[in-house]
Amino acid sequence: MPTNTYLARRGELETYFDRTAVEAWSRLTTTAPVGSIRATVRAGRDRMRTTLLSWLPAHLYGRRLLDAGCGTGAFAIEAARRGAAVLAIDLSPTLIDLARDRQPKDVGPGSVEFRVGDLLDADLGQFDHVVAMDSLIHYRVADTVATLSALAARTRSSVLFTFAPRTPALTVMHTVGRLFPRSNRAPAIEPVGESRLRRSLAAAAPLQAWHPGRTERIISGFYTSQAMELCPA
Repeated sequence: MPTNTYLARRGELETYFDRTAVEAWSRLTTTAPVGSIRATVRAGRDRMRTTLLSWLPAHLYGRRLLDAGCGTGAFAIEAARRGAAVLAIDLSPTLIDLARDRQPKDVGPGSVEFRVGDLLDADLGQFDHVVAMDSLIHYRVADTVATLSALAARTRSSVLFTFAPRTPALTVMHTVGRLFPRSNRAPAIEPVGESRLRRSLAAAAPLQAWHPGRTERIISGFYTSQAMELCPA
């Protein structure tokens, strides 16, 4: 059952990505020219996408993959090109519409279904792999661990996710962001130390059969995010 803090933050994210930031997000996720700050974010996200893709099998034929928080669908398309049957879900109807508009006619041997909804919806079914790229960075640690526990219960092979690592630079950016008028703010990220996250994962009863695997931090100007892999024991 999602907590009140999860539901409140989910509502903020839906409003932000579906209304406040949709134009900027649409531009960021293309090759159109952007300012220097957004260019570093775009480069960082490209590197993170490449990293997560490298942690998946080269051939995903016959495998079902959940792209949890798919945005405009770049990751989903690449996974489909490897043969995966991808269910790509996002809270924002506007971003899903963009993803559908941008979907190429030929995605290779796989398939993509874009859907508006919550990644915790049990009706989404079972998956071989789940990828949550930068979709959990706005949630508190307890909610992140609870979400990963729910996803792992419906996943056979791996759960790949990112978190905002607690670094001095990220803490400063987080603090400065709070100085902007509330109407202009993105929902705050929730930085967490890697050691604390690992302890929380290890203490979660539903994740006792899982263990952290690879991890990699990507820093690109104003983009800082860390990928982590969860695998069955």
